[in-house]
Amino acid sequence: MMNLGIYVQVPFCQTKCTYCNFHTGVVSLGRFAPYVEAVCREIRGHRELYRAAGIELPAEFGSAIVDTVYFGGGTPSLLEPELLGRMIGAIRQSFSNEFIEVTLEADPETVTAEKAEAWVAARINRVSFGVQSFSDQELAATGRMHRRGDIYRAAGILRQAGIRNISFDLIAGLPFQTAESWRESLGELGKLGPEHVSVYVLEVDEGSRLGLEILESGTRYSAGAVPSDDAMADFYEAACAFLGDLGYHHYEISNWAKPGSESHHNLKYWRRESYLGFGAGAHSFSGSQRWANAHDAAAYVGAIETGRLPVEQLETVTPESALEEELFLGLRQLDGINVGRIEKKYGVGLGKRFEALEAAGLVERRGNVVRLAPARLSVSNEVFVELMR
Repeated sequence: MMNLGIYVQVPFCQTKCTYCNFHTGVVSLGRFAPYVEAVCREIRGHRELYRAAGIELPAEFGSAIVDTVYFGGGTPSLLEPELLGRMIGAIRQSFSNEFIEVTLEADPETVTAEKAEAWVAARINRVSFGVQSFSDQELAATGRMHRRGDIYRAAGILRQAGIRNISFDLIAGLPFQTAESWRESLGELGKLGPEHVSVYVLEVDEGSRLGLEILESGTRYSAGAVPSDDAMADFYEAACAFLGDLGYHHYEISNWAKPGSESHHNLKYWRRESYLGFGAGAHSFSGSQRWANAHDAAAYVGAIETGRLPVEQLETVTPESALEEELFLGLRQLDGINVGRIEKKYGVGLGKRFEALEAAGLVERRGNVVRLAPARLSVSNEVFVELMR
């Protein structure tokens, strides 16, 4: 019997952060309920909607047990708890379920005692905070609504409500960030002791206002105050050392956990396990197909109301792309990959792919296990590019 993850996309925010390259938007509160109703309709009618869209679920989905649910965004904590409860109810009605982890992404300033109590009652047992920094200057420069004090207040509220699994996100490379302010953010995080930590290096691309400004050598959005690439790499390596000293398990390039608090849902992505995504822009993977809904929330709601799933991407996973996914996603995990298992599964030889990388000290091989060299994690993207050539 297979376990299945469910992801629910809530593409709404209070503001658009300067570094954000996600398909999210700021909308009126009146748009929330119709969107949630559309998500519930998609969940309840997913089999019929899939068939009409040319999506074929493998037979084992019929007996699958949903064990993880993840509400991402956007800022799902903006929704009233009753709306979150509706979507959880639709999942429970539509799938066999034995929830071990139900995660809600939240911004600190959106947390209230009333919401936290309602989240617990709705079976949410993990909250992932978009902390990003403990420096008020850095937070203000990127358009974040919360400040350092909000993080402490919200964490206390969640603990009081009974949430025992909290994750903090930090971003290395925000405008005005220095080695000192980064150390201070890590120290503040250590004081609060979340069960899980994610550290992301600032992405510079055309998809965000800040990224585009940097690429065009502009000065808006404090682009000139963004640390250098080398500084960002130093911040990441400092986080590796700091979190390791605190006893966190570094289990994925960007993720650390206290023993037993790894994200069960996100592990499904890296292990190529099946998950279904609901909502505008949500992605799904059945093992043989990948697909994604249209990103525009209004277009998504309109399509669902007419009984149509607005699939924007649909592809059958070829053996070649499956192999690349095994390598790329597997190497993101610090335990590495079992080359012998993969070679047997796909009928290929992989020795030559790793020879140059191993000689350059970018990967380590012990027997059948290949993993990224711990000292080279900050240049992991270069390793992946070379591996896929």
